[in-house]
Amino acid sequence: MKVILTEKINKLGNIGDTVEVKTGFARNYLLPNGKAMRFTRENVALFEAKKAELTARQEAAKKSAEANIDAVKNAKLHMIRQAGDTGQLYGSVSTRDIARMLKEVAGVSVESAQVMLGAPIKSVGAFDTKIALHADVIVPVKIYVAQTQDEIDALVAGKTLTFGTKKVEEVEEEAPAAEVATEETTAEAPVAEEAPVADAE
Repeated sequence: MKVILTEKINKLGNIGDTVEVKTGFARNYLLPNGKAMRFTRENVALFEAKKAELTARQEAAKKSAEANIDAVKNAKLHMIRQAGDTGQLYGSVSTRDIARMLKEVAGVSVESAQVMLGAPIKSVGAFDTKIALHADVIVPVKIYVAQTQDEIDALVAGKTLTFGTKKVEEVEEEAPAAEVATEETTAEAPVAEEAPVADAE
């Protein structure tokens, strides 16, 4: 499906770009979230009429994201989870879990798609990832996962946890550069700042 982007989206294009995307991705993510509009003669004219307004809103969204950088960077993302003898979790920590905790500890709301986690966390340890507050505002964060607060404190202090013969240290869990993988979304969604729905038939 051909669409007109109403905001900048990483790995896809800038505001005003006309791009081809999968129909499911457009219908499930871009169009309902106001990140694009279908490419029609009427919508081309509508976009041109609203271009200045959309550009101004994009700049405002970027400034708002920049104001949250310190809060996100300093957020204590400590997760207590049950694990087996080898340090493997009973379950996992997903992008949704991280987004929820970020809201709780830092007061910053993000969608799970904005958490740049390559795959769900399935073991105890310290993990490096990033939060995309905006297409142009990417903040590195560290997530600590352990069975107790004492273990969390040990990881924060840079110590190694030992489970049987396995040592648990820091692991990097950043998403591949070409895409952001999420556990919760049916279509992989490039990161973008918030914009109003501007789809018109």
